[in-house]
Amino acid sequence: MGFKQFLSDKLVNLVANLGTERDKAAHSGYALPILTDEQMLAAYRGSWLPRKIVDIPALDACRRWRGWQASKEQIQAIEAEEKRLALVARIRTAMIRGRLFGGAAVFIGTGDRDTSTELRPDRIGKGGVKYLTVMSRRQLQATEIERDVMSPLYGKPKAYRLAGSQVAIHPSRLVVFQGAEHADPELVQGEAFGWSDSVLTAIMEAIKQSDGTMANVASLVFESKVDIIKIPDLMQSLQDPRYEQQLLERLRLAAMAKGINGSLMLDSMEDYQSKTANFSTLPDIMDRFLQAVAGAADIPATRLLGQSPAGMNATGDNDLRNYYDRIQAGQELDARPAMAVLDECLIRSALGSRPPEIHYNWNSLWQPTATERATIGKTIADTLKVIKDTSLFPEAALSQAAENVLVENSVLPGLEAAMEEYGTALPDEEGGEGNEELPPGGTQLQDAAPRPLYVQRKVVNTAELLAWAKGQGFDVTVPADELHVTIAYSKQAVDWMKVGTAWSDGPDGSMTVPPGGARLVEPLGDEGAVVLLFNSSELAWRHMAIREAGGSWDFEDYQPHITITYQPGAVDLAKVEPYRGRIELGPEVFEPLDDTL
Repeated sequence: MGFKQFLSDKLVNLVANLGTERDKAAHSGYALPILTDEQMLAAYRGSWLPRKIVDIPALDACRRWRGWQASKEQIQAIEAEEKRLALVARIRTAMIRGRLFGGAAVFIGTGDRDTSTELRPDRIGKGGVKYLTVMSRRQLQATEIERDVMSPLYGKPKAYRLAGSQVAIHPSRLVVFQGAEHADPELVQGEAFGWSDSVLTAIMEAIKQSDGTMANVASLVFESKVDIIKIPDLMQSLQDPRYEQQLLERLRLAAMAKGINGSLMLDSMEDYQSKTANFSTLPDIMDRFLQAVAGAADIPATRLLGQSPAGMNATGDNDLRNYYDRIQAGQELDARPAMAVLDECLIRSALGSRPPEIHYNWNSLWQPTATERATIGKTIADTLKVIKDTSLFPEAALSQAAENVLVENSVLPGLEAAMEEYGTALPDEEGGEGNEELPPGGTQLQDAAPRPLYVQRKVVNTAELLAWAKGQGFDVTVPADELHVTIAYSKQAVDWMKVGTAWSDGPDGSMTVPPGGARLVEPLGDEGAVVLLFNSSELAWRHMAIREAGGSWDFEDYQPHITITYQPGAVDLAKVEPYRGRIELGPEVFEPLDDTL
């Protein structure tokens, strides 16, 4: 009797049973995980991983909030209205409940008795928004789905009904936040109709595996050390009931003696061993499970676990930037549409009208470092100078725009208050405010005579740098007192007084190049010089400032470097490990140009 073999359009190997009914992998499938509200609440309250997975994205979405683009008085009024209504706290709570239970909403309380009608923002006057109330999915039951394709609510519930009552609420009166949205809402029935899944539904298995691994490792700690005592004829002797009592007394006395003086007395026929468990591989296993949870939650481990990034030279910046981009995408794609009606009502409630130019931007979650802030400030200052030099805009308009951009980017803290106190009047160009006429025969101070200029900074931590050079095989190095960084080498005459001073100097005029970053050791020039190349935005800015003041430079680009030696000998530069420590530099030294340097 024969049989039929049905083959599908896929890879099949009858010998290896690959793709056949005997293939074990062919019987794998997916079942819909079911989590009740009680189970989700228990996980949220009883385990730190589910709690952080639910809370962190909601917290980050509201942490920096948003910046209104309007006049100062309008911004203050809108922000005061947000504070009165506790808007940020209400939105954050709704986001958390939406992520945990699969849906939540903020009810916009305007005092209207009939909540089944559409909320019209254009009818909201000043103070028209009375309160905001957070409601979870269990408190709001969705009615039938809107089938009219011409309706803006198509595919969404026509209304929501307050649980345990006949009160209907129009969707426009709710700021709805979902959890993990369904691919096809019409396939969902029951109490979740009109809502979504909890974000924990798809990742709960990974969470359980991680928590189970942690619990098992914790149990192993109690078994980390096991004492083994071998007693001759133990099993045979246990047949005597009196022997069991004698054995227990023997072990008690042995443990007592060991606890008192650290010695263990045994019969010559007995054998004692102590076995210790090996935990060396367990941290890697635990990390793998935690990484799986972080991937499932789409939250980087540096944010979810609060741990330092792994790997050489790893900073975790890319992971955080990608995560912040995802949060910002959620703000734009989910939060902004959900809050559209509320925002229209909020503006009218704060101002009494709706100026069309008012809008907002979500503030960036990425916080720049001190160096990045300095770079932003320098770029803004250079841009403003270039715009001013073009004379394309009136100075009053440019001054106001400059104040706004400097305040928004925190370049000059206190500038806004200072402008309010001292006004926008600029000093007189000829002599400034309070400039008095010169006495007869008096003369104004003239600019210093231009001359060629050489600017350098001496290396302060020479011992560290020379120790590194010796360790890399450089037998002959530049003397310690000659180690320096050239900042400017201007053959063209320049007014030294116009160069000014560096922004980043410490109280003693020194500066520090922090450890790390791009470092290279390469030959330079035709005199056998070997230099340590490094990056420093402060030195690059200072170099450009001197050039903008009239200084010249013989090369297209400027690259900070320190000359290490002129006699490298037989050292293979390709195998030299660059110096990666901090570089301490002394104050700037201005000197007339010496062509022999």
